[in-house]
Amino acid sequence: MEKNNEEPLRVRLPKGKEVLGIIEQRAGGSRMIVRCIDGKTRNCRVPGRLRRALWLRENDIVIVEPWEFNDDRGDVLFKYNPTQVQWLKKKGYLKALSLIHI
Repeated sequence: MEKNNEEPLRVRLPKGKEVLGIIEQRAGGSRMIVRCIDGKTRNCRVPGRLRRALWLRENDIVIVEPWEFNDDRGDVLFKYNPTQVQWLKKKGYLKALSLIHI
């Protein structure tokens, strides 16, 4: 089976209340400050089930699910790899975050 280097097969997109975001700062433990595409800056955490599976650094593009009862906080659910980030840029999903050089 030949690999197509231009486009990944599947790129997970935010669904429901989930939003795209970029990690601005690590806050210690499993917490971080994430600037989301909807214009809010949230204090996010990595849920326990993903804590060892998700290694995050500043400037990573992630999917955040805001908390229902406190919109200033959220959970980081998914991290995009560099190929997926290029695809998101090409398709225009990261236009709101374009102020930052990713």
